[in-house]
Amino acid sequence: MQQRNLTQWLTHLETAHSNGLIDMGLTRVAHVKHAMQLQPTCPVIIVGGTNGKGSTCAFLSQIYAQAGYKVGTLTSPHLLKFNERITINTHPVSDEQIVAAFERIELARDKISLTYFEFNTLAAVDIFQREHVDVMILEVGLGGRLDAVNIFDADCAIVTSVDLDHQQFLGDTIEQVAYEKAGIFRSAKPAICGQNPPPQNLVNHANEIGAELILFKKDFFFSKLENQQWSFHFSGSLKTRNRNALPIPALRGGYQLNNASCALAAIECLHERLPVDLGAIKRGLLMAENIGRFQVLPGRPICVLDVGHNPHAARALRQSLCSLPFAQHRIAVFSMLADKDIDGVLATVKDQFDEWYIAPLHLPRGMNLTDLQTKLQQHQIDHVKSFENIQAACTAALSAATENDRIVVFGSFHTVAEAMAVCK
Repeated sequence: MQQRNLTQWLTHLETAHSNGLIDMGLTRVAHVKHAMQLQPTCPVIIVGGTNGKGSTCAFLSQIYAQAGYKVGTLTSPHLLKFNERITINTHPVSDEQIVAAFERIELARDKISLTYFEFNTLAAVDIFQREHVDVMILEVGLGGRLDAVNIFDADCAIVTSVDLDHQQFLGDTIEQVAYEKAGIFRSAKPAICGQNPPPQNLVNHANEIGAELILFKKDFFFSKLENQQWSFHFSGSLKTRNRNALPIPALRGGYQLNNASCALAAIECLHERLPVDLGAIKRGLLMAENIGRFQVLPGRPICVLDVGHNPHAARALRQSLCSLPFAQHRIAVFSMLADKDIDGVLATVKDQFDEWYIAPLHLPRGMNLTDLQTKLQQHQIDHVKSFENIQAACTAALSAATENDRIVVFGSFHTVAEAMAVCK
């Protein structure tokens, strides 16, 4: 077998299966899973949802790590380096560990073609199993029912939210999307939903398979208190517990209390196998990091990085921007992928900006500059400046802004990743 370093492996995997196209289904990846004897013996938490998955994983990872457990976490996509996707106790694993896992997958797949994400998923669980982690936290890549992580059985599954995204794969209605996301639920296991009212298809599927559905605002909820504190109340899984005087999470955005509540609900469901004390919860809430999710950079002018790329995320972004202090001039640095709902995003946030700095994403799925300009014109957005790339747009925004202004970089993981070379 040809020896490759991690960069060479990733370049190969980008086109090795169906020329890099998404190919959903579990048959191929499940066969390789069995060949590799990947069978977690520790608790597995699978986290799905339209938005909020990454933050919920961040809370779970940090809280369990603070409680003294060894935590393996799979997330996607990455911003700067592939290793961000596979972490142990919130720290990315090494190139050598990933390459060794890829080589084991290559030997086991026996001519079965696997996608980039399927390699990613198998490698993560292979590494976690060899490292003897105490808990695995696996973030769904796309949907749930046919996503590669669903070859593993969740001891606790979380669906943070359900909204339209990836319609070409998941369906054109909320109920169709909900059915796909509910596919990670398992019989007789906790199935947490962070949205109330939940979509009916999600409820129906949980009932049909006999999952223990645990609903936000019914079985768990949070209350804001004075002095930057909040409390969490849980009454699912035949138990009741209150966690009081919790610190406001380090992750910014009002919606983070919802994500943190989903994480705490999972922790309560697994408490008998993985006990967690109040101190670990408090430390985990304060130490959780999720780069690019309404990330407010230090210094002036205020710079916000947000990877939100669908209308649901745009609504959360708008809500969070409204809670920030007054800014004299508000600049958007913006770009999106061509297969996303740019109309829904622009309609939601266009009133939050005085000026737009736009640039294309130089990717096969990236929206070109002409189409970006046309979309902003259709939404009657004026004061638009165009640039060759996001880095140039960020540099210009930083040069133009005063210390009383605000710059918000958003629209895609790719937009934020390019901006991070300039906005530090």
